[in-house]
Amino acid sequence: MASTSSSALTISSSSSLVDTKALRQSAGASSQCVSLPTLPPPPVQSQKRPWKSTAYCRKIARNVIAMATGEAPAEVATVETPEIVKTIQEAWDKVEDKYAVSSLAVAGVVALWGSTGLISAIDRLPLIPGVLELVGIGYSGWFAYKNLVFQPDREVFIQKIKDTYKEIIGSS
Repeated sequence: MASTSSSALTISSSSSLVDTKALRQSAGASSQCVSLPTLPPPPVQSQKRPWKSTAYCRKIARNVIAMATGEAPAEVATVETPEIVKTIQEAWDKVEDKYAVSSLAVAGVVALWGSTGLISAIDRLPLIPGVLELVGIGYSGWFAYKNLVFQPDREVFIQKIKDTYKEIIGSS
């Protein structure tokens, strides 16, 4: 096959790129060269997804018609908020110093982020993670032996937890 297209590069039978202008200028051009097809032009943005814009326009038109007739469209209908959201909103309304609570929340997030960085830095040290793991296992064993193994100790521990809970929540 002879190269008849106007592309600048062709592939020969040995899969190497060949310049067609250089082949035209040389007298001994190979008849086994195949030209590469040209790429189509990039799509225009408006032609890329015309169905989405028309569907959006139809949705707006449907909502406008529904509002003009006095009906509520299906998407705008009132949605019941979950119980936890209502509880959080009520608790937020009861707060007197919203600035202080917001500042404490931001400070807590920053402290959590900083402590995560600190822990990951400590974790990269060679011996420290293993030593800290052994300390944690040892303390967990001591705590379980001191507070959970024997019944009188367990009852004292449970009473201590209940007292602390009442202190934090308040007697209600």
